[in-house]
Amino acid sequence: MIKLSDYTSARVSLGITGNSLPTRPLLEFRLAHARARDAVHVPLDSSSLLAEMRNARVLHSNAKDRDEYLRRPDKGRRLNAESVETVKGSESSSVAVVVADGLSALAVHRHAVALLEKLSLDAYPVWIVQQGRVAIGDHIGSLLGAELSIVLIGERPGLSTPDSLGVYLTWNPDLARTDAERNCISNIHEQGLSYEVAAHKLLFLMSEIRRRKLSGVPLKETAAQLLG
Repeated sequence: MIKLSDYTSARVSLGITGNSLPTRPLLEFRLAHARARDAVHVPLDSSSLLAEMRNARVLHSNAKDRDEYLRRPDKGRRLNAESVETVKGSESSSVAVVVADGLSALAVHRHAVALLEKLSLDAYPVWIVQQGRVAIGDHIGSLLGAELSIVLIGERPGLSTPDSLGVYLTWNPDLARTDAERNCISNIHEQGLSYEVAAHKLLFLMSEIRRRKLSGVPLKETAAQLLG
């Protein structure tokens, strides 16, 4: 007999005992919820990332700690004054490569380095941002005079996985950019999108963004399916 649960990680066909779920799926649900909640609060270990990445520097958003970051999303979209000066004092770059904790530093630690190794971005410095949101790439990119920003960031944890990584690309990053002007590749994790497929899509989007000089809603990801 075909079981729907064999084809999805969603919580379906869990069974029922009286008026409640059976004990095992109930405990598994509570464990998944706890892991998702913990992933939001796990701090980013920037020192370990620095040890794994070449030509990387650490920055910090305007959110002074995790509590403020979660309460004030706007604070995570801009660098603090010290970090602004750090970026201003660096060389300009046509591509701003940013790695930010987002809502799951766990995702960054598990997947960011492995994904970067699949890309040809060694010529550009990597900016590691603590307490950063997606739009922090616009701030960094504008300071660098970049034509393209690439932000690898931990996505909001769910009950299926607490460590999903997302990548956001923005042409001509600027503080006035909106989410509609970005392209996103999401769900990068062990049970989701592989590093190979994610890199394939990312390189395709980078090429198309540069060719058409735009990003976001007008640009659709239509890369040929990666075989093998």
